[in-house]
Amino acid sequence: MYELKTKENDNSVIEFIEGVADAKKREDAYRLLDIFTEITGYPAKMWGSSIIGFGSYHYKYASGHEGDAPLVGFSPRKAKISLYLASNDPERDALLESLGKHTQGKGCVYINKVADIDVDVLRKLIRQSVEHLRKLYPNDEEKS
Repeated sequence: MYELKTKENDNSVIEFIEGVADAKKREDAYRLLDIFTEITGYPAKMWGSSIIGFGSYHYKYASGHEGDAPLVGFSPRKAKISLYLASNDPERDALLESLGKHTQGKGCVYINKVADIDVDVLRKLIRQSVEHLRKLYPNDEEKS
C-alpha cells in the first residue's frame, strides 16, 4: 500500500525557517508564517521536511486512496515560494487574477517573493481555501 511521505510531524517550524539559506526568502517565510497563522487561527506545523502547514483534513478519493493534508500552507523553496491552497476551489481563479506576479502548478501557486503579490488578496485566498475545504470535509475532526 502507498505510504504518504508528507505527514505532519513535530519538527520545529522556526528551525526549518532558520535553515533557509537566502536571507530575503527567510524574511518572507516569517512574514508568511504570521499571515497564515493570523488568518487560519491554527498553529504552524511541519509536514514532511519542507512544508509549513496550518490545520488539517482527511481526504478519501473514489479510488480508495486517502490521507491527511494541511488545509493551507507554504514552503520557502530554493527557486520559488510554494503556496498550498485549495486547488479545486471555484473561487480561486478569480482571486488569483488579482494576486500579482505568480505561476501555477498542478496543486501549488508559486511566487518569487511576498513583495510581488497583494497580501490582502493572499489573505482572502487563505481564508477561502480553509472555508472551501471545511465545506468539502465537514465531518473531519481538527487534529492540529
